[in-house]
Amino acid sequence: MEQRDGDAPMLPCLRPDLVSLATYHPQAREAGADWLDGNEFPLDWPPSLKEKLAWMYRQDMENNRYPDGSHGELKYELCNYVGEGLTTGSLTADWLALGNGSDELIRSLLMATCLGQNAGILIAEPTFSMYQILARTLGIPVWAAGRDEQFAINTTQATELMNQEPIRVVFVVHPNSPTGNGLTPAERDWLKRLPPKVLVVIDEAYFEFSQDTLLPDLLAHPNWVILRTFSKGFRLANLRIGYAIAHPEVITALEKVRLPYNLSGFSLLAAQFALTQRRQLLSGIPEILTERERLGMELTKIPALQVWPSQGNFLYIRTTAVPLPQLHQSLRELGSLVRHTGGGLRLTIGSAAENSRLLQRLRQTCGG
Repeated sequence: MEQRDGDAPMLPCLRPDLVSLATYHPQAREAGADWLDGNEFPLDWPPSLKEKLAWMYRQDMENNRYPDGSHGELKYELCNYVGEGLTTGSLTADWLALGNGSDELIRSLLMATCLGQNAGILIAEPTFSMYQILARTLGIPVWAAGRDEQFAINTTQATELMNQEPIRVVFVVHPNSPTGNGLTPAERDWLKRLPPKVLVVIDEAYFEFSQDTLLPDLLAHPNWVILRTFSKGFRLANLRIGYAIAHPEVITALEKVRLPYNLSGFSLLAAQFALTQRRQLLSGIPEILTERERLGMELTKIPALQVWPSQGNFLYIRTTAVPLPQLHQSLRELGSLVRHTGGGLRLTIGSAAENSRLLQRLRQTCGG
C-alpha cells in the first residue's frame, strides 16, 4: 500500500521534493490469511520442477562468479517463446531486454526518454501505480487522463493533454490493472496515431491469461515497447524477472542505462528453465480462468457490489454499501487480503477454496 511520509524535515543533502512523495509499502502478509492482493499465481511450482531447478543450480552455478551479464541464453529461449505470437518473421535477441522485474525496465525507459529533457509521461487512471511512483522519484512530471464507466481511456482528454504538455511516454496496460479490461479497437487506433516522438509502452503483464497481444503491431511501430513478466503466469514473482520487446534502437538505449549484472544467476537459470517447462507451468491457467468466471458470476448476485469483466487473473469491484476502507479492513480481519486501489477493490483469483472464502466474507460484509 502507498503511504505519504508527511512533511518531516530532510537532510540538506537530499532532494527537497522527496518530502512530498509517497513511499510504496507492500501490504503486510499475515500468516494464515488468503493472499489475494498481489495478482500472484495461487500455486507454487510443482515439487518435481523445484527439485530439478535445485539440481541444476548445484551442477551449474558458481557463487564466486558473476552471472551472465548479456542474458544470452535466456534471450535465446525468450525468442522462441515470444516468437510464437508472430505469424510473419522471427524475433532476434536484439529485440529483447531483461530487467529485475518490469519495474526496473519502467525506470530504465523513463531514464532513456524523459530524464533531464523537461518531459513527462501520460497515464490513464486507475492503472498500475508504479508508472507514477517511479516517474516522480526521478522528478519526471505525470499527467493523467480519465476513463469511462467501462474503464476505456478517455482518448479525447488524453489527446488534449498530449497537445498541451511535453509528454514523451504513454503507459497503458493490456489488460489494465486494477480493472481487468483490455484495450479496445478505438484505444489501439489512438495508440497507432501517436507521433514517433512519443514512446508507447504497452504493459502485457497478464498476457498468459488474456492471450491477447499487440506484438504484431509493434513490428510496424518502432516507438512501441511491450513489457511482460515471469511473475504471473510463470509463477516466478519471488525471483523478479521482467522483459521488454522493442525495436533494437530502444533496446540499445535500455542496455546503456541498466545496471550490469542486474539479474542473479539463479533468476536467469529459473526463467530459462521455466520457458523449457512452460507447458506444465502454464497448464494451471485454465483453472484460474474458470475460477475467475465462477467468482465473477457469484459476485454479480450480491446487490451491493458492482463487478467488471476481466481478462487478467483478478476481478475489480466497487460498492457504496460499505465505505471501501472499512470493507478492505473487514476482509483483512476475516482473513482475505485484497488490494484497495483506484476507488475499488482488486481481487486476485486464488485457489477454489480461497475464492469461496472470499465470496462468503463479501456476502457477510456487504449482504446478499
